[in-house]
Amino acid sequence: MPPLRIAIIGAGVAGLAASIALQQHDGIDVQLYERATELREIGASIALGPNGMRTLERLGVSGALDKDVAFRNKSGYPMIYRHWQTNEIVSVDKHRGEVATRHRTARYYRAHLQQALLAHVEPSRIHLGKAFSRLESDTDDAGLIIHFADGSTTLTDLLLGADGINSAVRRAFVPTSQPQWTGWVAFRSVFEASRVAHIDADLTNEASHWWAPDRTFFASRLGKDLFAIVGSWQSDPAAADAPFKTATWDAEGDIELLKEFYAQWNPEVRQMIEASPYTRLYPNTAAQSLDTWVHGQGRVSFAGDAAHAHGGAFAAGGSLALDDASDFASAIFHVYPPGSPQKPSRSQLEAALRLYERTRKPHTDRVLAVVHEGNRKNVESLGHAETDEQLRQRIQSRGDTSWLHEHDVEAAFARALQTPGVGSTQARL
Repeated sequence: MPPLRIAIIGAGVAGLAASIALQQHDGIDVQLYERATELREIGASIALGPNGMRTLERLGVSGALDKDVAFRNKSGYPMIYRHWQTNEIVSVDKHRGEVATRHRTARYYRAHLQQALLAHVEPSRIHLGKAFSRLESDTDDAGLIIHFADGSTTLTDLLLGADGINSAVRRAFVPTSQPQWTGWVAFRSVFEASRVAHIDADLTNEASHWWAPDRTFFASRLGKDLFAIVGSWQSDPAAADAPFKTATWDAEGDIELLKEFYAQWNPEVRQMIEASPYTRLYPNTAAQSLDTWVHGQGRVSFAGDAAHAHGGAFAAGGSLALDDASDFASAIFHVYPPGSPQKPSRSQLEAALRLYERTRKPHTDRVLAVVHEGNRKNVESLGHAETDEQLRQRIQSRGDTSWLHEHDVEAAFARALQTPGVGSTQARL
């Protein structure tokens, strides 16, 4: 029996995780296509909440939970919120449910997480220098022909677009879904933790978020003795003269300008910026939620930022991508369990994608709604003075995001299976 062919476009967190899950099925031939000519993670730090950590463990990538790669706050709190001027702790996040130590919120250098995932993907499945161009049905409509920018093609039964926030696969089906700049820009850098060894260890051994009336600052130790800082700047994206309006992702930033932005802040934050040898720019973008995740006559879907272009949601993007990948594989396995005597039909494959969508989309739509509302409020607040009392109240009254970071993806999948007509899909094989 020929295998079920699944092509994944994009070798980021979502694409690699989906490949790891799917390659465990002997009847599935999963192939991963990446536009870059080498697998080099672009970015700085990345956080995973309990949901992402649990998914890593289920995928068998348990090495990524080790403390030498994943940094967890010594206090056990996922995040500590501090006052920009006094440096005092104003509030903290707490894990709400029962969370094992190994599943507590952790922070990584992006390249380290990518390397941990790559170690579990069979190298022969990865094809570099393959930028997605277009898609068409083959002559008998039995499969899909993927065309790449280099002129090559490949044939597949299903296509998963996991090619990031500016997904070419998503644009091929929803051309209007191009993300727009939110006006927010992050200044990120990662460097050796030894550069901040002279700063109070109570600060450098905790992930902390400093809030001011008009901007924030984040700092955290990462795995393998690295340290990350993230400054920010908010503008009105509609303003013609908005700073950083033309900035591009991972562009070189001006460390002296970053020092200017935080010149009036507490000494410890200024020392962290002084310790950084560089900074890079990361403009934040976001798009509205998609009407559906199922396209190409039931043979195409999305995962990660390609599915929900939120441009950063409470540092949950990595966990969302992992959970997408896990649920995509679970939906495929539901209609095509290992050991099945025959490949699933076209209608069964579409049912799997609908099951995947039913499991994930309501959750990520809620994420997008919260993100867009927050972006709107950030722009509206520009130019409005905020007293110190109001700032402290805003920190303490921020929304509880445990619904996001402690989302139970397995329970959500079980609920989706209870939808009439879904649970019987496997019986029709």
